[in-house]
Amino acid sequence: MEEVMAALRKIQNDLDEQKTTITKNADEITEKVTRNINKILDQKLKTLEKNQEKLDKKIENQEQRLNQLERQARQRNVVFFGIEENERSYSHLENNLIDFLEKYFSLNINCHDLEAARRIGKKTDKPRPIAVTFATLGSKIKVMQQKKALNDIDYYLKDDYLITS
Repeated sequence: MEEVMAALRKIQNDLDEQKTTITKNADEITEKVTRNINKILDQKLKTLEKNQEKLDKKIENQEQRLNQLERQARQRNVVFFGIEENERSYSHLENNLIDFLEKYFSLNINCHDLEAARRIGKKTDKPRPIAVTFATLGSKIKVMQQKKALNDIDYYLKDDYLITS
């Protein structure tokens, strides 16, 4: 009986050793798997960070290019203030503007010198400003050089600047 007990104790000790070995191996495997997963995730994260940096640079570049294009588009623009709002159509607006320029600036401007003209803002009791895009920068410069002619009257004009932050 003692032999059986000794055999059972030996079996019990062997089982305990195997259990300890299995637990130790399981912990090592878990640690290795965790390290491998973390390494893979770090590599993927670095790749994503590089891609994000590239995209940020592209976005910044595109914003700069867009701002430059907007400045170029507004380069030939002038905004007129105070001109009565009585037009019924686009051609009537153009004609009123041409008459205004001839009257106050003594310039021989025709509809071919204007690329576009439009009222800006919401309609109120006061006349809305007119944003005008001249066909050439030279036409705009002629108008801007003579803007002092409006000093003593209620009309005025300004460059159409793009304000960027």
